[in-house]
Amino acid sequence: MLNKDSWFEDIYKFRFEIFFISLLSILFSGIFFPENIFNIDVAPFLYLINAFSGILVVFKSKKNINFAKILLIVIFLHFIISFFLKQNSRYFEVFKLIAFSVFYVLITYDLIKQVLLAAIIDRNVIFGLMCGYFCIGLVCSFMFITIEIFYPGSFNGVVSDGGYIKEYSSLVYFSYITLLTIGFGDITPITLLAKKATLLTGFMGQFYMVILTAIIVGKYISQLDNERREIE
Repeated sequence: MLNKDSWFEDIYKFRFEIFFISLLSILFSGIFFPENIFNIDVAPFLYLINAFSGILVVFKSKKNINFAKILLIVIFLHFIISFFLKQNSRYFEVFKLIAFSVFYVLITYDLIKQVLLAAIIDRNVIFGLMCGYFCIGLVCSFMFITIEIFYPGSFNGVVSDGGYIKEYSSLVYFSYITLLTIGFGDITPITLLAKKATLLTGFMGQFYMVILTAIIVGKYISQLDNERREIE
């Protein structure tokens, strides 16, 4: 007879890989769909799947799992309402963005904590490290979208209409380009608030790469040294 706890533990071991794949689907599935169809019909499903996989990341933290479940219920209800009622008001969109932002901040915090506390640096930890970076990009994109909703025209190169953004994917793209400090210049911040948000995103990207990645690399080198000593 299959042990239920054993079955779950086997899945839990791959929590970072599962979450990573769902993040990739959000970022790159748009390649295979027309933009309007992806933004309206496909992306909400992918975000919902990603939210469910995010629950797996924080499952063993009793404090975070309850809060994450509440946020997931809020996100799911929003998905149902927006899918059937086609509700797209400014405040409805902001409510969704806040729920997603808090959810991903929670997931990112717990994810980074697990990565830093990992005793052994293996493939799972590397996936967790990448997931944290992707999550920061999503949180920053929600921040940019919220700014554009309340202050249309804050970003040059993004089409807005009465506070409702037609090109969500453009600001998601801008978020990751800024996080990576590439800066093509096709989308630029105009207002002071947008500039500060862009600057914050750039700093977060650098801090993550320089500090967190350096810590993991240092632990991995130390791990290799210990293994080498044991062999000798």
